[in-house]
Amino acid sequence: MLHASCADRRCTGQRPSVKVLIVDDSPEVVESVRLNFLMLWPGSEVIAADTGRTALRLIESGHPDIVLLDIGLPDINGLDVLEQLRLTSDVPVIVLTARDMTPDKIRGLRLGADDYVTKPFNHQELIERVRAVLRRLTVPQSGAASFAAGEFEMDFEKQEARLAGRVIDLTPTEYRLLYYLVQSAGVVQRQEVLLRKVWGEAYKDETDYVRAYVHRLREKLGDAARHIVTERGFGYLFDPSR
Repeated sequence: MLHASCADRRCTGQRPSVKVLIVDDSPEVVESVRLNFLMLWPGSEVIAADTGRTALRLIESGHPDIVLLDIGLPDINGLDVLEQLRLTSDVPVIVLTARDMTPDKIRGLRLGADDYVTKPFNHQELIERVRAVLRRLTVPQSGAASFAAGEFEMDFEKQEARLAGRVIDLTPTEYRLLYYLVQSAGVVQRQEVLLRKVWGEAYKDETDYVRAYVHRLREKLGDAARHIVTERGFGYLFDPSR
């Protein structure tokens, strides 16, 4: 399943406006983010929630293009909010937190966060990260129509992955990572190469991102997870023969 706004706009990469949901209980942070989006991204719309429960309702009713999610919320931990929303939505999420702790970062990525920004942050950098995440909604094109390995198959035209005929629910970032692994089936892809292809040049040193997303892919692929092989010290390989 790809994000609805991506499917509706065919992911052309041209996004003159954006609807952002910021989830943070600090009025100062919310207002600062709102003002900077208005100045640096004309036509953008920023809506806000100060609790996790309000955020979950707004994600369902407000259909934001992206969510900026703080971890330290007064009612529900932000990572628990992320876990709940990933049950029903693949809207892109950037986690905001004052904690620069690797376990939180890895847990957030494994739960499906698309990026991670530590407070205090530079607003221009935050907006560029939002642009980078939204660019990843652009699905790569393949010369072939499909790919199959046993009961696993990818339909590149429909932008779907299936196992035994059942569609696997993937976020756009998960689909891109799987796409590049499958397109290079039988060839080891180094982590830094995958980072550049899936996340972009600015993320080439963020090896935690690849590890966390490979972990998520393996969970979702079920029996087909055996095709994703870790080559320690090098990267990952999609092996159709396994």
